[in-house]
Amino acid sequence: MTAPAQTPRQSQGGRRRLPGRAGQAREPQRLFWIALAAPGIIWLILLFIVPFYAIMAIAGGQVNQVFGYPMAIWNPLHWNSTNFTAAWHDVAGTSAFVGPIILRTLAYVALAAILSLLIAYPAAYFVARFAGRRKGIFLILLIAPFWISYMMRMLAWIDLLQTDGYVNKALAFFGLPGQTDWLGGMSVTVILGLVYGYIPYLILVLYAGLDRIDPSLIEAGRDLGLGRLKTFLRVTLPLSRQPILTGMLITVLPMLGDYFTNQLLSGTTGTTMLGNVIDEQLNTPGLQGEGAVFSVLFLLVLVVPMIYYVVATNRSSRQAM
Repeated sequence: MTAPAQTPRQSQGGRRRLPGRAGQAREPQRLFWIALAAPGIIWLILLFIVPFYAIMAIAGGQVNQVFGYPMAIWNPLHWNSTNFTAAWHDVAGTSAFVGPIILRTLAYVALAAILSLLIAYPAAYFVARFAGRRKGIFLILLIAPFWISYMMRMLAWIDLLQTDGYVNKALAFFGLPGQTDWLGGMSVTVILGLVYGYIPYLILVLYAGLDRIDPSLIEAGRDLGLGRLKTFLRVTLPLSRQPILTGMLITVLPMLGDYFTNQLLSGTTGTTMLGNVIDEQLNTPGLQGEGAVFSVLFLLVLVVPMIYYVVATNRSSRQAM
């Protein structure tokens, strides 16, 4: 006798299959993840998408000729290019003044980012590798600046950098020129202010990445005959590439849009950054539309490094699998 044919609902072990059971079990899970993501999606819509569309409506809108306030046009079919044309003339026209400011902003941010990395990486490396049982204390010291507002930290710098401040007093004590006007429009003051304001973010990100490096990989490099420097260059530094990229992204993006640091530590036209231009236009009657255009263009430029970061992160994740 031949064995009876196996029915579609019967498994090889004799148990009956329930085709609809897996789909029914998967449905509550899908609803759970949707509900879990819903607050973040709503938050993103209310605090990013809606304000971004409002900026676009002002950029494509008009200006009230009597009172000088912007008139938003909410229908994108009725947007005009007047503000976009005026912004382009400010960047590359015959009377352009924003072009040099953009180059100055990029130079300031590049120097501040490099200096921040040179300071933050050794600090994070020391805490991750050599702090030992005192690691918690060092972490508290690294996080402590976050407990003080950015404005208060910049105001403290003003007290230090005044002509009769402690910096000039310290320089005079060591026989150096002690009457430098650090707050009189010096580029070095703005760059150091950017470093001081944003370096805690970079240190924490670098520490989190360096602390996750498996010590056995470093020991393997040493066992293969590599010295301390070569082990760092060939093992530690390549493994910390992703934390460096993440930390630089988190640090550089707010630096590019910063206007408060330059406003407090300099306030002169010789150190004006792009954020100062946008802030001035948004507070000047009749120029809010151009300020909105620069805000939109600035955001579009920032999207490029964000996309690169996402692509690089996905590529490194696939390589690690």
